[in-house]
Amino acid sequence: MPSTPVSLSAAQPIVQAQALGPLWPTMDPFLFCAHHDDAYPAGNTAFGPAVPIDDRQIGSDFSRKDGWSMYHGDTVPGFPGHPHRGFETVTLVRKGLIDHSDSLGAAARFGGGDVQWVTAGKGIVHSEMFPLLNATEPNPLELFQIWLNLPAKSKMVEPHFTMLWNERIPRLAHRDEAGRLTTVTVVAGALPGAAEPLAPPPESWAAQPDADVAIWTLHLEPGARWVLPAARGQGTRRMLYFFAGDGLRIGPQHLGEHAALELVAGQDWALENTGTQAVECLLLQGRPIGEPVAQYGPFVMNTQAEIMQAMQDYRRTQFGGWPWPDDAPVHGRDPARFARHPDGRVERPTTDVETTGTI
Repeated sequence: MPSTPVSLSAAQPIVQAQALGPLWPTMDPFLFCAHHDDAYPAGNTAFGPAVPIDDRQIGSDFSRKDGWSMYHGDTVPGFPGHPHRGFETVTLVRKGLIDHSDSLGAAARFGGGDVQWVTAGKGIVHSEMFPLLNATEPNPLELFQIWLNLPAKSKMVEPHFTMLWNERIPRLAHRDEAGRLTTVTVVAGALPGAAEPLAPPPESWAAQPDADVAIWTLHLEPGARWVLPAARGQGTRRMLYFFAGDGLRIGPQHLGEHAALELVAGQDWALENTGTQAVECLLLQGRPIGEPVAQYGPFVMNTQAEIMQAMQDYRRTQFGGWPWPDDAPVHGRDPARFARHPDGRVERPTTDVETTGTI
């Protein structure tokens, strides 16, 4: 589906529509959005697929053969240690588990609705591995990874990560007049009728009161209707990614194909699932940072000189080094979710109490 400009009049909610490919189009302040949906088979004793993988391009397998990829992993699927500087990663795991390890010595296992928000700041190296813990059943994994830019003043802050556990993330459950349910999961950005969202990292663009950043997922039952409220900020831009279902109406405009949609942000729009399957959407919005973007792979700065400096700093310091025995650590067979921070604090989703200890 080519990019299709649409009238900005109040009667037309869709500014433009683009096809959904492997990487979804984004707008400032967002840099990147990918949807991974992998039907991994049962796992072996090394937490990799218990099926042959020698017919894949190991080290760079994005083939989706049999419905899944190894990505950059050679035994366990995922992304072994790699650097970032100058932006944030927001990882929403809808199904399955991810093992995080980083150059600060921190580690986490999260999934099943959890969100990890990493502020790379002046530089971090981390791995994101997808251990296949179930040895007798499939190990499906579904996630979004979103890159959110940092303004120039925050690009060299200290790196850290924040866990938003599934059990604590607010959700709005709305039933329309016919009793059909719409559920909105509020990762970031206030939504009328929902509880206050969990705090983003303090240096994030999303933490700025006038940035109007929102990250929501929407699930509409067949026939369900819900009004998407107008963005609150001046100059906010909004993307709605329609990625599941067979029919969605936005105001007067109907969609029968999945698409990335820029919407007029400053107006309420009625959404209706017109199909026979559940509709699912991801919403990203925010006021643009409005600064120059210079990018080289995992480094996002404002100038090419800063990119060159980032490359030199990484070659010289490895952003603190890598304290793990290999570049693709996994955290054992216990499926319990946890996060261990560089200062030794341990978080678990089942308790509000942080402890100090070893995982």
